[in-house]
Amino acid sequence: MKPIVLDIETSGIDKVKCGIWQIGAYDLNTGEEFLQESRIDDEDEILNLTDKPIFEVIGKTEAELRNVNKQPQKQMLVNFFGWVKQRPMKNFLCQNPQFDVTFLDIKARRYELKIPFHYRSFDLHNIAQTRYFDLNEKFLIKEDRSGMDLTNVLKFCGMEDNRQAHNALEDCKLTGECFSRLIYGKNLFPEYAEYKISEVLIK
Repeated sequence: MKPIVLDIETSGIDKVKCGIWQIGAYDLNTGEEFLQESRIDDEDEILNLTDKPIFEVIGKTEAELRNVNKQPQKQMLVNFFGWVKQRPMKNFLCQNPQFDVTFLDIKARRYELKIPFHYRSFDLHNIAQTRYFDLNEKFLIKEDRSGMDLTNVLKFCGMEDNRQAHNALEDCKLTGECFSRLIYGKNLFPEYAEYKISEVLIK
């Protein structure tokens, strides 16, 4: 059994003040995908990151995030939770799940929705750091913290990400591809076959 790869796109990194406008997921067991967008709630704020404007990261405008023609955020969560209930395994795999899973939990509590997933999650960051340590007898550290961000996870796996803006399902596939290379030493998605797997990861 394998986990569900999860990624969410939000209007900022504050889990209480900001909203979720896109959810992407990929079931590593069945190959089934989930991708939906919504409008954020009226009370949700749009907050820039510390190093760049949020609109530059997500490739959306405020008008698009608050588009009344899109489904409500609550409905998107209801749809996603219904999809998760049908999965054979209900643990998530994320790059730093404490962000994505906690964000979903906070919104579920706001809407009084019961979460259908387990609180334990697989963290791609930890998996990559563990494999890196196995091979190098040290962790990848930058200044005073872990240097294994998604860019370096991809690099470690022989890949790169040249996108201009984030997309939740694309992020899921990148995460799933790295997971497959780190755990099994194998390519998962045909669109990433052009990137050769790092020799040290091939089993």
